[in-house]
Amino acid sequence: MGLNDEVGRRLKQLRQADGLSLSELARRSGVGKGTLSELETGRRNPTLETLYALTTALGRPLSAVLDDPSPGIAASTGGVSGSAVTAVLLERYEDESAATDVFRITIAEGAPQESAAHAPHATESLMVLSGTAVVGLPDAPQTAGPGGHAHWPADTPHVYGAPDGEVQGVLFVRYPKRPTSSD
Repeated sequence: MGLNDEVGRRLKQLRQADGLSLSELARRSGVGKGTLSELETGRRNPTLETLYALTTALGRPLSAVLDDPSPGIAASTGGVSGSAVTAVLLERYEDESAATDVFRITIAEGAPQESAAHAPHATESLMVLSGTAVVGLPDAPQTAGPGGHAHWPADTPHVYGAPDGEVQGVLFVRYPKRPTSSD
């Protein structure tokens, strides 16, 4: 089963588990119903922006629709790409309070990528391996070079940029647990 098929299968399972129609998930996420249908059937290549819109609307971490990380995975093996960022899931850690996705990311030199808000109270932390990243809130971006890091709320729109050449890094995205009906 390829990436498109696996992502589509997981999206459909999550949507159905939440009792949502294609139309309702499309409305909540801002993703077209036709696009969503093609993603669920594996006929469309998912972008990072689209997957974040859908998983945010479902109240789930991005890793909920990605393949489980494989031991020894390398960033060159693919991943999910956005307009400037390519992310490969390395690890998913979950405890009683939160789920944390760990990605190896590449930020391409050039135009910044604008990311929509993720689930409420989500945060992101980037450890820069090489290059200089400009990340975080659009009105107060942070700059981090090799060995440096940045941390920002991810439940508001945020940006990624690499003004001086490609950036390699490790991104941690932390999602607090969704309350259950018994909470």
